Amino acid sequence: MREELLVALSKGNSGDMAERTIDITTIGRRSGQPRRIEICFYRVGETTYLSGIPRTRPRDWLLNLAENPDFVFHFKHGVTADVPAIASVVTEVGERRAVLASIVDEFNAHHGPANNQPPAVLDEWVQYSPLARVSFLDA
Repeated sequence: MREELLVALSKGNSGDMAERTIDITTIGRRSGQPRRIEICFYRVGETTYLSGIPRTRPRDWLLNLAENPDFVFHFKHGVTADVPAIASVVTEVGERRAVLASIVDEFNAHHGPANNQPPAVLDEWVQYSPLARVSFLDA
């Protein structure tokens, strides 16, 4: 992977949401058509993940990735690039808890009570947050 993309990925640990806001293009599981959305990525160790705030309703993008794991990761801040990737939806509770613990800690450090927002609760994130591991095809 190009050095500038590796630098951009390292910002997945940043508290600056803009630096880790990307777009992804998935293939609609019913329509078969490309679907592009904006989302945040996170880095836990050397691994890149896609996740979001807990909701009881499953996200369409995650359902699309479960059906067709090939997608495009669109860098758009600091560097612009469209990188093919494969997603693995993370469903195993132990792995979800380990990964989301890091994300929740970071979220609370930058977006929680200090900003008049309720703190993120790990158990809620483990139960209701979307979570997919990203593997880049040109890595």
